[in-house]
Amino acid sequence: MPRTFRRPTPSLPRCAAALLCGAATIATAATLELSVSGNDGKPLGDAVVFLESKEARAAARPLAGIEIEQAAKTFTNRVSVVTAGTQVTFPNRDKVRHHVYSFSPAKTFELKLYAGTPANPVLFDKPGIAVLGCNIHDDMVAWVVVVETPHLGQTGANGRVRLDNVPPGNYRLRSWHPALAPGAPALDQAVTVAAAGGSVALRLPVPGGS
Repeated sequence: MPRTFRRPTPSLPRCAAALLCGAATIATAATLELSVSGNDGKPLGDAVVFLESKEARAAARPLAGIEIEQAAKTFTNRVSVVTAGTQVTFPNRDKVRHHVYSFSPAKTFELKLYAGTPANPVLFDKPGIAVLGCNIHDDMVAWVVVVETPHLGQTGANGRVRLDNVPPGNYRLRSWHPALAPGAPALDQAVTVAAAGGSVALRLPVPGGS
């Protein structure tokens, strides 16, 4: 009796299978749209929002290529939000020298009088809010918000921001703005992100447009 041969079913290469798995993961992630206003109802720019959970903390990774520039005797990024473990460079693009420092518990450091870009970036290694200043120019101020989640964002002038690729689930939604009282922690509330995504409106106890 003649033998018959069945052509084997081709299997996906490992890389293709991984890509499909990745696509499936992204497909189950949601988008959360947030609008932030002040106590007067006006849009609030430079508000930081982030979602915290045990799973989010495990998924957080340091960011790359983050810099806080000095130009025209100001920090051009008034507010920055980064994940813990992120290294930040502080290029001075002014024609005068600056002396950047922070005495905040979240990060204490000092970049003594310098021009150009310091050779070593500053490591923001624990969560919290660091206030930055310049010893030479007292009106220079900026803030770095350090978080332990990849789900983070910052509102534009319209008070809006969207967080993409958020796995559905229960989170603590935290929000912060530099106009809050000095030392005030981020505001905190529970939120559930559905598979279809959603939107949340926040109102912070500061004037809109601050």
